[in-house]
Order: sequence, then C-alpha cells, then structure tokens
Amino acid sequence: MNTFKITILGSGTSQGVPVIACDCHVCNSNNQKDIRLRSSVLLSFTNDNYVIDSGPDFRQQMLQHHVKSLRGIIFTHEHKDHVAGLDDVRAFNYREKRDMEVFCTEQVSLALHREFQYVFSGVRYPGIPKINLNIIQNEEFQLPSGINVLPIQVLHYKMPVLGFRIGNFTYITDAKTISEQEIDKIIGTEILIVNALHQSEHISHFNLAEALEFVDKIKPKKAFLTHISHLFGTYNEISNLLPENVFPAFDGLILEGKY
Repeated sequence: MNTFKITILGSGTSQGVPVIACDCHVCNSNNQKDIRLRSSVLLSFTNDNYVIDSGPDFRQQMLQHHVKSLRGIIFTHEHKDHVAGLDDVRAFNYREKRDMEVFCTEQVSLALHREFQYVFSGVRYPGIPKINLNIIQNEEFQLPSGINVLPIQVLHYKMPVLGFRIGNFTYITDAKTISEQEIDKIIGTEILIVNALHQSEHISHFNLAEALEFVDKIKPKKAFLTHISHLFGTYNEISNLLPENVFPAFDGLILEGKY
C-alpha cells in the first residue's frame, strides 16, 4: 500500500478558538493546542496536495504550513466556515499556471456560484480565481492524481454533508446523523477523524457521547475529535474524558494514512 500525510489545518468550530471577545479559560489558554482555526485537513500524496474545505482561515493555514502547491479542494458542504477562503486559490493559480480543481456536490456548486459570483460570471477579470468545478455525488470518484475517494453521506441537522474515505482514513465533520448504509462504508477504517462539538446536546453536531458511540461502532485503531468548541474545554481537559484510542485533534497534528 502507498502512504500519504494527513495534516490537521483546523480543528475548531465556525467561530474558531479563541472566540472573539470571550474571556473563558479555554479562550485564554496558553496551550498552543487550544488555538483552533476553522476545520480543514491537508492531504499530501507523492506529487500532489489536496485540502478538504477552505474556510475563512484558508490563507493563514496555507502560510502556516508552507504549502507551495495545491492541486484541488474537496468540499464537505456549503457553510461559510468551510468555503469562505476560496478566493485565495488565486495565489496557486498564479504560481502553478493552472486552474484549481474543486470537487463538490451540485448543492455546494450553487452556493459557490452565489457567494463567488465574479468567479463564474464568464468575465475573465484579471486576477480572479480560476476554478474547474467537478460535480460529485454520493459515489466514489477519482482525483487527478489517480486517488480514489469514497464519499460518506451524513446529515448536519437537515443539510446533506459529505465525509470522505481514502484507503484506511475517514474524515467526517458537521455530522449529527449517519445512516447504517453509510456507516457500512466506513467499517474497516483505521484512522477516523469525526466532529464532537462539546458535551451538551446539539441540534446539528455530534456531542461527545454521540461521537464516542460512533467511534465504538466503527472501531478504528485511532480516532480524533475535531470541530471542537471552546465550550468543550481545554485540550488537556478533553483528553481526560476520552478512552485510550480516542484523542482530541489539534491544529498541526500530522497522521499517516494508507491507500
């Protein structure tokens, strides 16, 4: 099997951590692991990099991790904390002299056309992002690098969201409900990243108990919680609540997947 690198670019909620104007102990933590940008991951294969979601912190994340080349972006859904940074692909367009490959559902595509109208107007204004949209559905698709990606359909309250499985790795964010049919597609995953907002019940996200129940059903070798709210606690506080094979994700965490 081939290996690839998984880098957590962001492990926070739509507000990030620290939250603007918040004085809680989490937002005032001195632990670097308690600084959480908006949720995103970088997938690095032999010759190509891809990101899952480009939220408002996309530019900062690319700079922090010295990303010099990016082949494509795979979108989970259309909420702002997952798509807002799309304009910054312009730097890669200029450097690599090619359009950015974007993979998303028709629903996400409609939102991108609405939010970034100037990109899709047909007027090639100098300096606008150059994007090649690839419409995906809930069925396996292939990246330009020849990597097969299996979507996992979840519900974020009533909104359809896609998680993704590549080889022994599965990434799921903004999930509240996952059908048994979709869970079957995840079985066998060895590295699982899944959202766990905090301990309290939430209408559109797994809380801790739900995330741990899901992890127990999948039985990966290791699971990492992401999309973490400042209401959950500090990295150390969360760690103390978890079984031995489950960990809080943190920005900058690097994992190795196989495909």
